[in-house]
Amino acid sequence: MTAMLSSHAMILPVVLPAMLAPLIAMAMRHDLLLQRIFGLAGTVLLVILSMGLLWQATVSGPTVYRLGDWPAPFGIVLVLDRLSAMMVGLTSFLALFIQLYVIGTGWDARGKHFHALFLFQLMGLNGAFLTGDAFNLFVFFEVLLIASYGLMIHGAGQERLRAGVQYVAFNLVGSTLFLFALATIYSVTGTLNMADLAVKVAALPEGEHALIRVCGVLMLLVFAIKAALVPLQFWLPGTYANAPGPVAALFAVMTKVGAYAILRVFTLIFPPGVAATGPLFADILMPAAIATLVLGAVGVLGATSLARLAAFAAIASMGTILLALAAFTPAATAAALYYLLHSTLAGALLFLVSDLVLDRRGTGTLRGTAHPVAQSGLIASLFFVAAIGMAGMPPLSGFLGKLMVLDALRSTATLAWTTILVTSLIMILGFARAGSHLFWKSAAVDDAPPDHPPEALAITAAFGLVAALVALAVFAGPVMGWLQVAAQALHAPAAYIAANTLGIVP
Repeated sequence: MTAMLSSHAMILPVVLPAMLAPLIAMAMRHDLLLQRIFGLAGTVLLVILSMGLLWQATVSGPTVYRLGDWPAPFGIVLVLDRLSAMMVGLTSFLALFIQLYVIGTGWDARGKHFHALFLFQLMGLNGAFLTGDAFNLFVFFEVLLIASYGLMIHGAGQERLRAGVQYVAFNLVGSTLFLFALATIYSVTGTLNMADLAVKVAALPEGEHALIRVCGVLMLLVFAIKAALVPLQFWLPGTYANAPGPVAALFAVMTKVGAYAILRVFTLIFPPGVAATGPLFADILMPAAIATLVLGAVGVLGATSLARLAAFAAIASMGTILLALAAFTPAATAAALYYLLHSTLAGALLFLVSDLVLDRRGTGTLRGTAHPVAQSGLIASLFFVAAIGMAGMPPLSGFLGKLMVLDALRSTATLAWTTILVTSLIMILGFARAGSHLFWKSAAVDDAPPDHPPEALAITAAFGLVAALVALAVFAGPVMGWLQVAAQALHAPAAYIAANTLGIVP
């Protein structure tokens, strides 16, 4: 029984939430306590499973799970390697903290089916990270879209509904482009298995190079929408700023799906060394990433509310990640992955702080009269940690991450150095302005802060993210060593490709 469970462990991060979500929605829809118990238990199980998958990926290398025992490229496959295991683990740990926060603040009582939608969201995220098939990447993108829309409008509200419609409309455009790209790729290569595509795209005759380049550009556009890459970032500020705070915190990992897809597809199928595409995608990605970082930093400085400040900080973090990925070197990729881990945790913390401030002040505006914040010392300390993390100041992991990115880019992109340093200064000014308005100027207001229940569980969840950021900084050496091996494997994917032929068959 144990051996059977072990052999099927790879599919459980997808199957477990897929089974629990409808059970909660249908059998427990009138009992919030049961929803919380089963939802939290499912997330805890996902954390345990992700730890096992991380260990498996570390000791065994790439492993394939063939659904229905159909060989690639005919059947659906899941592929576990260090990158996919890391992303599943990050998602599970983040989801646990957010779910504790939701229960502690009672956000799940403000609308229906929160925990079911939350689990469907985890199913889509985990499926996107584990799939080894480009078409099923599209399928899991759609699962993400449906579940995230339900979470986005949780608790209703006119502004939230308007932002949700914009979010769905923009992502449906991406879905359409993705289908066009997949259909064209299949017509050229006869496969959508990503490892099989890596072999066939590399062997394409010169006459088909132009068509496959178009496919690559279409896929880059799709992933750029998910990653909020300039000029396709318009949907993110309004969506994240109007979403419920804990939902926006979960969405901190949503943009990373776009970064993951770019890294997976453009190191495996369209790497710079392939004759059909060459360095085309790196040349497109680098200036777009620089523009994304600049836009995000300027948005932080000029944000009119704390939620919009957090949203623009998320855009800036994506610019830093994609700037490193655009170099397409193992060292830069490892630095990007480290910063991805950091920015996801720090971004989620900032959205939770934004929700705490909104709950205590009744507004998150950074203009006009500064109203006092209940429990201002506690909330200010959380804001301070999130701010120095997102701005990349020492001693937290954001500083280490940016330092690693700068070191990896020192011989390839001089403009990137200038952009990272200048935008970091701009973001420091933006966070200092926001913190001053919220926690310093408010002291001059005569009205006393309103009484507020302590919400111990929610505060504990927020400090759990702080502890994770501290641990990421303290253990930066071992973590970076592990990520360097992962980056080497991504840029030399022979083992990943071979696993599709020699992998484990359930």
